[in-house]
Amino acid sequence: MPHEITDALLIYNPTSGRNRHRRFSEIERGVRILKDAGITAELAPTTGPGSATQIARQAVEHRRGMVIACGGDGTINEVVNGLAESQVPMAVLPAGTANILAKELEIPWDIPHAARLIPGATIRRIALGIAYPVNGNGGGAIPHKGRYFLSVAGAGPDGAIVNGVHGGLKKSAGILAYWVEGFRQVFQYGFPEITVRSGGQERKATLLVAGRTAHYGGPFKITTGASLFEDSFEFLTNSKRSRLGYLACLPALWLGTLRAMEGIDAWKATETICESAGPDPVFAQVDGEPIGALPIAFRIVSDALSILTPAAQ
Repeated sequence: MPHEITDALLIYNPTSGRNRHRRFSEIERGVRILKDAGITAELAPTTGPGSATQIARQAVEHRRGMVIACGGDGTINEVVNGLAESQVPMAVLPAGTANILAKELEIPWDIPHAARLIPGATIRRIALGIAYPVNGNGGGAIPHKGRYFLSVAGAGPDGAIVNGVHGGLKKSAGILAYWVEGFRQVFQYGFPEITVRSGGQERKATLLVAGRTAHYGGPFKITTGASLFEDSFEFLTNSKRSRLGYLACLPALWLGTLRAMEGIDAWKATETICESAGPDPVFAQVDGEPIGALPIAFRIVSDALSILTPAAQ
């Protein structure tokens, strides 16, 4: 990491995940570790949905040397949306319900240990994904100009799970909340078709995953050909239309053989447009955060974010 970075703003979510008192103690240890390495980190707690984005934007305006995001996928997504297309680099201290980026970069799930890696890290410039409404659709939580995402987006069953998960249960139960909602969706989701247009081709599917990372969520890897360091997505679709068809995919997902199954298609591209093929609404998500219903486009934005990666990356 360039030696001129001596100041940082550490954005953390005080309500994210479990063991919050222990986590704050670990954050303080991380701050001391950074100070010993010559980096002064000021703490900036989030105050509610969207506040991490505003704090990160202020860090850009104030020309901070670095922003450190301490939280789960949702906190990181908000920080990314504040830093996108600026030159202020982002480092990560894993916390929260889940953290796909930490898994992808092999950053240890231990805040003090992860803090020790920051001074020797390498700054790399990467692309981001952006989701934006098309055909005049407001997209629910997605702003008209679009919402950036770092790791993964999707439409279909995963969008329904993310849009349906109970916020209070997520805070108290962590990732278990997604399993509870997923189990509920298995018995009520109708698997409506979506139309996917990408690379001059049109596909019908019930699930679209737009991956910038191989990791998807929990222990799963779905877009295994994706890379943060490429200016493209790996898209994956599933065309099965029944809950039994989806349940049959679970063993293959655990074993890493999903792509060999009938109805699965994967390809690389820089953009796709998704819309519901019928009257039923189909919901989407980015980095595990709800963004409302289709139609939505997913597009690559090159040279959009600086991130710190461990020296071995």
